[in-house]
Amino acid sequence: MTGPAPASGPLVTRMAPGLAMATAAADGRQQAARSAGPSTGEAHDEAGESEDDVAIAAGPDGSADTPIARAAQAAVVARSGGQQWPRPGSCRIMTIANQKGGVGKTTTAVNLAASLAMHGARVLVVDLDPQGNASTALDVDHHSGVGSVYNVLVEGQPLSTVVCRVAGFPHLYCAPATIDLAGAEIELVPLAARESRLARALAQYDASGLDYILIDCPPSLGLLTVNALVAAPEVLIPIQCEYYALEGLEQLLRTVELVKSHLNPGLTVTTIVLTMYDARTRLAAQVADEVRQHFGDVVLTSVIPRSVRVSEAPSYGQSVMTYDPGSSGAQAYLEAARELAYRDGQLAVS
Repeated sequence: MTGPAPASGPLVTRMAPGLAMATAAADGRQQAARSAGPSTGEAHDEAGESEDDVAIAAGPDGSADTPIARAAQAAVVARSGGQQWPRPGSCRIMTIANQKGGVGKTTTAVNLAASLAMHGARVLVVDLDPQGNASTALDVDHHSGVGSVYNVLVEGQPLSTVVCRVAGFPHLYCAPATIDLAGAEIELVPLAARESRLARALAQYDASGLDYILIDCPPSLGLLTVNALVAAPEVLIPIQCEYYALEGLEQLLRTVELVKSHLNPGLTVTTIVLTMYDARTRLAAQVADEVRQHFGDVVLTSVIPRSVRVSEAPSYGQSVMTYDPGSSGAQAYLEAARELAYRDGQLAVS
């Protein structure tokens, strides 16, 4: 009887060219090992291939340059802290605002804060949104009855009485929001200096031990957002890479100008972050180009892509920086935070 026919041309022709070349190279190494004998083939196993032949090429730092290796390296940084970034000479107070909902305000606030804290900065997140999503993402208790920003704005309590440390980060803090804030818009109306209640609270708070205060605003241009704009000299605007996001931007900039003219002369838009970028669509690229042409260097180079991991992280009471630090969303926010840390805050929308 004749044995089974060996693999012939048709199988090879069906293989991808790269796979065929790799197979041929492996066969050549095996044949050379068999003909070399014990003196030169001791490092090879019975199949004629050494561990070095299947090893993954190492990167410049000696680590394997693969997605898994990069994710593992990012996880180590997330849990142990990375290289120290420059810290500002004085505390930078930034309001993260956009009256359009779902553009990534809270996600941006939480992940920028976590990234900065991982690299040596001392950060306070002030949750000014009645939904309390930033408090949820940072795993800070914010049920009704807990001391929150509501007590600071309406009752005049010191901000220091509601600030909590965020677990897992040595220098990250949060002033939580509760559902009580939903009624603050109405309760603030008869109060004196209603637009500057948060500014007064921050002025009385000892921020000498902080590098950044990030204020997460609700999706509106009501009294809560106005309080945030009065309290901060810098505005960071997340812009979703879709057409509707551009429609509301003009109204937001008009509100910023009104606050600047009447309540906070030092207010400037210093940072714009492009979020939810979908590289599969031409519209996303067009929106990004239009924003960059109009606002110039104020727009961060880093673009935040759509990422399932970014959406999943808050359900586990985490930022994406600790939930999945190797994901594309985490890496994008890390780069955005790095840009923010290396900027001096002097750029502004002209």
